[in-house]
Amino acid sequence: MQNSADRHEYPAHWEADVVLRDGGTARIRPITADDADRLVSFYEQVSDESKYYRFFAPYPRLSAKDVHRFTHHDFVDRVGLAATVGGEFIATVRYDRIDADGLPASGPANEAEVAFLVQDAHQGRGVASALLEHIAAVARERDIRRFAAEVLPANSKMIKVFTDAGYTQKRSFEDGVVRLEFDLEPTDRSLAVQRAREQRAEARSVRRLLVPGAVAVIGVGRAPGGVGRSVLDHIRDAGFTGELYAVNSAFPEEQKDIDGVPAHRSVRDIGGPVDLAVVAVPAAHVPDVVTECGEHGVQGLVVVSAGYAESGPEGRERQRELVRHARTYGMRIIGPNAFGVINTAENVRLNASLAPEMPRPGRIGLFAQSGAIGIALLSRLHRRGGGVTGVTGVSTFVSSGNRADVSGNDVLQYWYDDPDTDVVLMYLESIGNPRKFTRLARRTAAAKPLVVVQGARHGGAAPQGHAVRATRLPHATVSALLRQAGVIRVDTITELVDAGLLLARQPLPAGPRVAILGNSESLGLLTYDACLSEGLRPLAPLDLTTGASPEDFHRALAEALADEGCDAVVVTAIPTVGEGSPRDAALADALRSAAAEVPGKPVLVVHVELGGLAEALSAAASTAPQAGSPAPAAGPAGGSRASRPAERPPTAVATPAPAPPPAPGSCSRLIPAYPAAERAVRALGEAVKYAQWRREAAEPGKVPEFIDADIDEKGAAALIGGLLARGQGLTLGPDETAELLGTYGIPVRGALPAPSADDASAAARTLGYPVALKATAPHLRHRADLGGVRLDLADEEQLRRAYAELTGLFGTSEEVRPVVQGMAPRGVDTVVRAVIDPAAGAVLSFGLAGPASQLLGDIAHRLIPVTDRDAASLIRSIRTAPLLFGWRGSAPVDSEALEELLLRVSRLVDDHPEVIAVSLEPVVVAQHGLSVLGASVRLAPPPVRDDLGPRTLPVY
Repeated sequence: MQNSADRHEYPAHWEADVVLRDGGTARIRPITADDADRLVSFYEQVSDESKYYRFFAPYPRLSAKDVHRFTHHDFVDRVGLAATVGGEFIATVRYDRIDADGLPASGPANEAEVAFLVQDAHQGRGVASALLEHIAAVARERDIRRFAAEVLPANSKMIKVFTDAGYTQKRSFEDGVVRLEFDLEPTDRSLAVQRAREQRAEARSVRRLLVPGAVAVIGVGRAPGGVGRSVLDHIRDAGFTGELYAVNSAFPEEQKDIDGVPAHRSVRDIGGPVDLAVVAVPAAHVPDVVTECGEHGVQGLVVVSAGYAESGPEGRERQRELVRHARTYGMRIIGPNAFGVINTAENVRLNASLAPEMPRPGRIGLFAQSGAIGIALLSRLHRRGGGVTGVTGVSTFVSSGNRADVSGNDVLQYWYDDPDTDVVLMYLESIGNPRKFTRLARRTAAAKPLVVVQGARHGGAAPQGHAVRATRLPHATVSALLRQAGVIRVDTITELVDAGLLLARQPLPAGPRVAILGNSESLGLLTYDACLSEGLRPLAPLDLTTGASPEDFHRALAEALADEGCDAVVVTAIPTVGEGSPRDAALADALRSAAAEVPGKPVLVVHVELGGLAEALSAAASTAPQAGSPAPAAGPAGGSRASRPAERPPTAVATPAPAPPPAPGSCSRLIPAYPAAERAVRALGEAVKYAQWRREAAEPGKVPEFIDADIDEKGAAALIGGLLARGQGLTLGPDETAELLGTYGIPVRGALPAPSADDASAAARTLGYPVALKATAPHLRHRADLGGVRLDLADEEQLRRAYAELTGLFGTSEEVRPVVQGMAPRGVDTVVRAVIDPAAGAVLSFGLAGPASQLLGDIAHRLIPVTDRDAASLIRSIRTAPLLFGWRGSAPVDSEALEELLLRVSRLVDDHPEVIAVSLEPVVVAQHGLSVLGASVRLAPPPVRDDLGPRTLPVY
C-alpha cells in the first residue's frame, strides 16, 4: 500500500461510513498509493470550473507528479482522505503541515493548509462538510491545532463550508484570495452544527425508507405463500400509492405480472427508479441482490431474510459483510431478519411487512427490535374493547430485526420533527450507542413523549443477532439515566400501550392532583389507593351512585375539570341494571362534551365490562372501519404501476380511515379507557412525571465553573499524568487519593495506620482525642454492623481496649489492617461514587451508606457533567431522602455542602476522563459542613469518546 519511506502504517481507524445530507451514505478513508487510477478517473469527471476553484488556474488534467503527490502520504504531516460511493471517489480533502512562513514542515508546527475537491454531481450533498469533520479529527490526532485555507472569492460554496462549520476563525483578503484560518478545537457551536447536520441527514435516510415512491419485492414466489409473496400482497392490499414491482430471477421470460403487479427477473430490468427494495431471498443469494440494487440506484433495503448474526459467528460475519456491501452503494438497511416497515400516511399507505393487515392511521410512532413484539404492539393498539381501547392508531412502524444498520437512534432522528407523529413508543432489547441514545432521547422528549420498554433486562447479554458494547451498569442504573433524559420507562408492553394511548390524545397534566368520580364507590376507592401508590395526590372520590345518568356524569366531570385544585380526572364506570341504564354512546357523548369544555386537563375512564363504551369513547372522527362499509377503490392502475383488485373483503384493519384522527387539543378529543384502575393510574402517573420533567427541562440547570482557588485543573492533570506513567491502570493509595481530590477542593479526613496498639496510641496523640478505630481489610471495610468500627474513643485506655477487642474478634493486625482517624461531627452517613462506563459514559451516584444502598439499592444516578439542578434533585430522589431533611424532628443536614461536593466530583471526572472511578464512603453530612472519611480513586487511559468525534455510522 505505502512504500517503506512512509512514516506510519495505514490508519485503518480513520475509515468511516457517513450519512450525507440527502440520506445516502458514503465511505471516508485515507488515500493510498493504490488509488492512482481512481484519482485520475475522479479528476476527469470534475468540471473545469471546479478545477479552477481548486488550483486558481486552468488545470485540465493531473500530471504524473501530481498523481504521485496526491496519493503518497505519511499520514502525519501529509494526509489525504477520499469520500467514495461504489468504490469510486466522489470527493477528496488533504492537509499539508506548514510552518509560520507557510512552508512544508513537521512537528512541532501545529498548523496545516487544507484543500477540497468535490465532484460536481455530488456537490450540495454535504460531502465537503463531512470530510471537514473527519480531516479535522485526523489533524487533532496528529497534534495540528489550526487549519488555513485559501479560497477564490467566487467559490462561495467552499467558503460557506468553512464558515458554517462553527469553529473559531478569522478571515482576510489579499492578492485576490480569501484566506481563512480557524482553530480545530471543538466549540459549542461546532458541536451544535455537527449534531444538527447529523439529525437532518439521518432523518432523511430513514424517510427514504418510509416514504418511497417505488418499491421492489425481491424473492416473490410464483405460487401464493412464502415470505416474498406475502410481503408483496401486503403492500398491494394496503393500497400503496407508489409503483410496485415483483422480482424473482426464476420468473419465466414470458411472465409479465403477478396478480397485476409488474414482474421482472432482476431489478436491473425495471425501467424506472426504485427507492426501496424488500429482500426476501435466502441469505446466500443476498449479496448478488445487493449488487443489483446498488447498480440500479436503489436507495434502501428492508432485509427480511434470516441466517445472519442470530445464527452464530458465521452469520455475524455475513451480516457485517452485508452492511459493508450495501453502504458501498450508499444504501441503508433495515434488518436483516426484519419484520418490516409500515407507513399509514394517506399519501403513502405502505405495509412492507409481514403484518397481514394495515393498522389504523394515527399519531403514534412504533419501533420494535422484535417482530413478535411488533405484532403484539400493533394488535393491542388496534384492538377495540376487552382491554385497552384503541383510541388512536399508528403513523409509522419499524421493526429492525438484527439492527445491523438502521437503529432506534436513526428512527428517533426521523420522529423528532415528523409532523405526523405525536408520541413515540419503543421496544428495545439492546441499545447500541447509549450515549447517543440518551442525547437524542432528551431532545425528542422535550418535543414529544418517548415511552420505552426494554427487554432482556436481566439476561446479562444482548439477544442473538445484536452486537453491542457491554455495560457494567445494572439495569436499574440504566433505567434511572433514561428517566433523567426524559424517557418514560415502563416494564411491560401493556404499560407501553397504556401510556401511549393516554399521551397521544390527552394534554399533559399540570400537577399530581387527581379528581375521581363515577358510579361505583368501590371502584373509586381502588382508584384512590392506586393514585397514592403512584405518588399522586387524589381528591376524595365522588360517588354518583349506580343510578347516575349521562347528564350526571357530564355535570360532575365538567365541575371537576373546572376546579382549579384538580389537574386530571379519572372517571370510573360500571354497568347498571334496569331500563334506566345509560346507553354506552350517550355516556361517551356526555364525557366527551364535558372534556371539550376544559380541554387543558386529561381525562381517563376506568370501565368494567362495558362492551360498547370503549368504542363509543373513541368514535368521534374514529379511524376504525365501520361494519359493512365498502372497501376503498383500488386506485389507478396502468403503466408500470401495480394493478390491484377492484374490491377486497372488509377486514378489521385493512380499510383506510374515512377521516383522519382529530388533531391534539381539538374539541373532539378521544378519551382513553382502561379495564383496570391500576393500569389507568399507572399511565397517568407516568404522564405526571413526564410533564414535570418537561417543565424542568424548559429551564435547565448550569454546570458551575467553580472559579476559586480550590480547583487546580492543571495541577490535577500533571499529577494524573505522572501517576499513569507508572502503569496502564491503577488504584491510588490513600495519600495519592487525598492529594488528587484536594486539587478539586475535596478534603479527605486523614487516617493513620495502626499495626500495633502502641502505634494506635501514638496516632491518637497525633490526631487528638476523640478518635475512631477502623478495620480496613476488604471484608471488613465499611462494616460497622460486624463490629469493625469503634467510635468516640475518648482516651488511650478506651483505645487500647477497643484495639484488643478488634484483633481478638477478627484476627491479627495484618488481617484486620486497623487505622486510627479523628472523629468527625455527627451527621448522616452517605456515599458518593462516579464511574465511567464504556457504553453509557460518566455516571455520578448518590445514596445513604450502609443497608439503604447496599441491601435496598436506594441509589440515585445522574449523567456527568452534573448541573446545579441535577445535584439538588440527586440527593432528593432517593427513597431515604427524608433522613437528610429533618425526619422525625432531627436536624436537617447541610444540603448545600453536599450538593457542592457532588458538583466537584462531577467536575473532576468531566475534566479528567482518566479518572475512571471515584468512591467517597462514608461522607458524613452534618448540620454544618461535611467530612469525607474514606476515598478511593482509580486511574486508567481515557476510554474512546465516539460521541465527540466526527459523524460516523456505527459498525456492529
